[in-house]
Amino acid sequence: MFVNDSIMGALNREAARPRWVREHRHAPWAAVGAVCVGAFMGQLDASIVTLTYPRLQSEFAAGLGSVQWVSLSYLGILAVLLIPVGRWADARGRKLLYLYGFGLFSLASAACALAPTLGWLVVGRGVQAVGAALLQANSLALVFLSVPRSRARTALGIQAAAQAAGLALGPSLGGFLVEAYGCRSVFWVNVPIGLVAIVAGHVLLPRSRHLTQRRGGDLTGFVLLAAAVVSGLLALSGLSGMPLPSPLLLALCVAAVVAAMIFWRVEGRASAPLVDRHLLRRGGLGAKLAGALLAYLLLFAPLVLYPTVFPTWGVSTTFGGLVLSCLPIGFALAAVGTNVLHLRASNQLRIAMGALGVFASLVTSAALWRSPVLVAGLLLLMGAFLGMVVPANNATVMAEVRASSSAVTGGMVNVARAMGTSLGVAVTAMGVHVATLHRWAGPDVVLPVLAVFALALAATALSRPTTSGRSMAGIAP
Repeated sequence: MFVNDSIMGALNREAARPRWVREHRHAPWAAVGAVCVGAFMGQLDASIVTLTYPRLQSEFAAGLGSVQWVSLSYLGILAVLLIPVGRWADARGRKLLYLYGFGLFSLASAACALAPTLGWLVVGRGVQAVGAALLQANSLALVFLSVPRSRARTALGIQAAAQAAGLALGPSLGGFLVEAYGCRSVFWVNVPIGLVAIVAGHVLLPRSRHLTQRRGGDLTGFVLLAAAVVSGLLALSGLSGMPLPSPLLLALCVAAVVAAMIFWRVEGRASAPLVDRHLLRRGGLGAKLAGALLAYLLLFAPLVLYPTVFPTWGVSTTFGGLVLSCLPIGFALAAVGTNVLHLRASNQLRIAMGALGVFASLVTSAALWRSPVLVAGLLLLMGAFLGMVVPANNATVMAEVRASSSAVTGGMVNVARAMGTSLGVAVTAMGVHVATLHRWAGPDVVLPVLAVFALALAATALSRPTTSGRSMAGIAP
């Protein structure tokens, strides 16, 4: 009994870093590096799976509408769980749940690789999303709490660059793995990365401080949030071309709106709400979360749009993929470079300048999209401008909350990012669909719409931060 209690205690307790790690002058950056492994793997997995669709259709004799659930199950469960998992981490320990997340993600990846049917693969992806929620809900908080506040923006930029690197590598690596080893290999690749990350996180990540006292749950809010997100994602999928009967599509749209409205009202009265409405109003936090959504919408939309015009360019898929890689490459370079160069600009100014740069890139692209070489240069610029926006926006979000709420706020940022990614795909698909119906070119419809979203992103910089209630200090060994 004593042995069992000791084992359970060890499994429920965050381990301290070795003394030689926590006393090293580069210990904060080692912790950031450990978190970046998860950031890289999350984006790699998000971009690599889409390369498996044709092979999955053939292997399981299924249509694209069914195979899309390999992504939909992952994205829907991830978006629903990020906030409650973040709140749980604020009470239980961010390092503890982050490491368990890697373990679950790795095991689920192996299960996906071994799935005998499409249904089991979809279930495996859902379990994988639970592990991903444990990772992503804690990543921003772990980065912010591992470095001095004066270097937080630089650290968040490095994390954003790791995400962009995973996004950039996904299509090229996925194409190679699918061709050489089959579609199941894209799930196997997560297993060794996950094992390395668990060891690195155990040694390099600091223990949590400023944990909150565990309060009652918000089951009603969770159910309503799940209903709103799942219904909304299904409706967006239907509007993007997924074959759904019109009455069902209308019902999903109504359900998403009604569930969201009831959720907002319920959260105002809940004793322990999933979403703190007062927190959203603090320092324009709601506007900054909208900025995170818009930034990722703009980041992912071109990756869906431009492959539709590869035939008009007369280029191979390999060359087109190289053109698309310019966007995340520019994002990664700017996310790190603007901080390395120590540009003297406030976060609000960086967001505004970057968003206006994205707007200019999109307007220019609308006139020059028929030239792949010019598009490559414009995507590089657009990625660079987004690389200015995202770390600055994340820094303003995390600076507005107390350390005890850091993980739940990080979870809200990641929900905004997940929904932005979904909207980027859906808006682009709808735009291309409308263009096809009217015999127009997809970019002529989609790029002006994206330019409007870029102006909306610039407008989020107008909300001013507060200086009260911020206490992010306190790094544990």
